[in-house]
Amino acid sequence: MLTLLRFRLFPVLLFLLLGISASAEEAAPDALASSSDALFILIGGVMILSMHAGFAFLEVGSVRKKNQVNALNKILGEWCFSTILYLFIGYPLARGMNLIGPIADVSGLNGIEYIRFFLFLGFAACIPAIISGGVAERAKFWPNSIAGMIFVGLVYPLIEGFTWGRFSAGIASDTGWLATKFGAPFHDFAGSAVVHATGGWIALPAIILLGARLKRYGQNSGIKVSSIPFLALGSWVLIVGWFGFNVMSAGAIKDIQGLVAMNSLLAMVGGTIAAMLFSKNDAGFVHNGALAGLVAVCAGSDLYHPLGALAVGAIAGALFVFLFEIETNKWKIDDVLGVWPLHGVCGLWGGIAAGIFGAESLGGLGGVSLRSQLLISVGIATFAAVSGFVVYGALKMTVGIRLNEQQESMGSDLTVHHIEANPEEAL
Repeated sequence: MLTLLRFRLFPVLLFLLLGISASAEEAAPDALASSSDALFILIGGVMILSMHAGFAFLEVGSVRKKNQVNALNKILGEWCFSTILYLFIGYPLARGMNLIGPIADVSGLNGIEYIRFFLFLGFAACIPAIISGGVAERAKFWPNSIAGMIFVGLVYPLIEGFTWGRFSAGIASDTGWLATKFGAPFHDFAGSAVVHATGGWIALPAIILLGARLKRYGQNSGIKVSSIPFLALGSWVLIVGWFGFNVMSAGAIKDIQGLVAMNSLLAMVGGTIAAMLFSKNDAGFVHNGALAGLVAVCAGSDLYHPLGALAVGAIAGALFVFLFEIETNKWKIDDVLGVWPLHGVCGLWGGIAAGIFGAESLGGLGGVSLRSQLLISVGIATFAAVSGFVVYGALKMTVGIRLNEQQESMGSDLTVHHIEANPEEAL
């Protein structure tokens, strides 16, 4: 009897086990996909976070020793302020996602929504980091930080929302009004216009409203960078992190493209070589030329033929050298790190270039319109510049945005942070 019972129960148990196994097999690919995407995006977020060390050391090497501590504190402080403003205001505005509600509402799929926030925060925090290099050595710490918070909380999220986020249907959709009118939507894969042009064109009015540093121009001029090795270190850290900035913009591991990595590499090479040739091998231009190429390639890095990416980067490197010389020497605009030509102009060029070199006629994958790229890229630059004038103009009229002459002469390290970059040297 017992043997018979076992015989009858065996098929039932086997059926149940096979059903459980089949369910597990069905669930396993979904779990693997979500966890892989979470890891993929996390690596990108960490690489973009590391880029802010690059911003810091690029500025440390470009300013005088009496302002190096200030450069380091600004970049870290601005990342932290950006996190708070973007979490509570910017991200919900741009993406429509509230991350401070119940954990159960957000933590599904390995908490990928939290990791997406981390990635997009890295883009948003680039805005004050870019501005920092232009206003270095004479901007007040707290008013400049307040300006950065406004840009990360309101200005950048509006641009992000209308190009990448919740309001983008008309501009970035294949069925939106822009595609209907001009044949293709606006395309900016990794932020030439959305991120870099925004930061560079916000910075320009800030630089103009601040005015030049003491002794920058005139008979007693002669301000020089403090450390080429630190400047080069900052450039290299940014270069390495940029491959996370660009490649991980795919957003999912199934969408990763070796073409993006290849195009980023060749644009960086093109920018470096062009800057090397046109600047007669000036170290500052060479290391910033690499960044100019990377800024420009972001928008169309998923579309270009590699030779097209090389050309886009080379044009950007040349643009940076010529416009930095014109800006600082002819127009007397004291842009310490050249953030307007580097990020503003090269970012604008990158947005427009996607409509040129992304076309099938030049070896690209197509699906872009020069008119769409031109209209939205110029629109972003205009909105950013106006926002910069409004925010910094209001702060200048109320709390002031510049250190007084004595503070600037002593340096912001001692007057703001009460310590020098190398305290032992003072003993």
